[in-house]
Amino acid sequence: MPDIVLIHGLFLTHESWDGWIARYASKGHRAVAIPWPGLEGSVESLRADPTPLTKLDIATVVEDLDAKIRSFAEPPIIIGHSFGGLFAQLLAYRSLGSAVVGIEAAAPAGVLSLPFSTLKASAPVLANPLNIGKATMLTPEQFHYAFTNTVSEAESQALYDRYAIPCVNRILFEGAFENFVPHSPAHVDVRGHRSPMLLITGGDDHLVTSGYTKSNYELIRKSSDITAFKEFPGRPHFTGAVPGWEAVADYALDWALNPSATPTAP
Repeated sequence: MPDIVLIHGLFLTHESWDGWIARYASKGHRAVAIPWPGLEGSVESLRADPTPLTKLDIATVVEDLDAKIRSFAEPPIIIGHSFGGLFAQLLAYRSLGSAVVGIEAAAPAGVLSLPFSTLKASAPVLANPLNIGKATMLTPEQFHYAFTNTVSEAESQALYDRYAIPCVNRILFEGAFENFVPHSPAHVDVRGHRSPMLLITGGDDHLVTSGYTKSNYELIRKSSDITAFKEFPGRPHFTGAVPGWEAVADYALDWALNPSATPTAP
């Protein structure tokens, strides 16, 4: 059975995949969550000293992931969440995965509109251009709005305490302005060959809305390769940890083992 590579997004550590790793192991798969370079530490250590987060950009993370994935004996299934979902898509255009799944994924360059809720959720970082070289921590209230808006404040606080770390601000700025910068590291030839790709969205996501994900789908389906879309109604941005995450994990794996295109546009 193919190995599975899991890629985390901004504001979270690789430990946010712990439940998925255990679930996939129970199905006989070896699943590995690859931390971004320098982010191998614990939540506590990265909060205490966020210096490693200030040294990263999109190109650095993607090249690190590229090298690590090429070390696998066979192309793995690649699953990424949020900005990890963007990285998964960029790796798909390098044909590095047997199948690629982007969950609540940021889009490559080409999706021009950002919903108001996305801007609101990102404002703690993007509202001040001087933040670009820093690492900004969300408050529990900001995390609840952006990541876990479908659960109670107490449930959100528990997830915040366990998984939340400061943002790699430079990467968020690069993503926000990817359509206005020549030679953006988030640019791909969307008509080019790539791995089969599935985009998963949650119907109540504030940070990466369903409409934004549909626009992403319309962009990447310009390729002749397999493209699929799935919406899980009523789920927030951190869909991989709130109750019911197992259904999302199982759908992603089942599709990746037998990729098929969405028959009609979502």
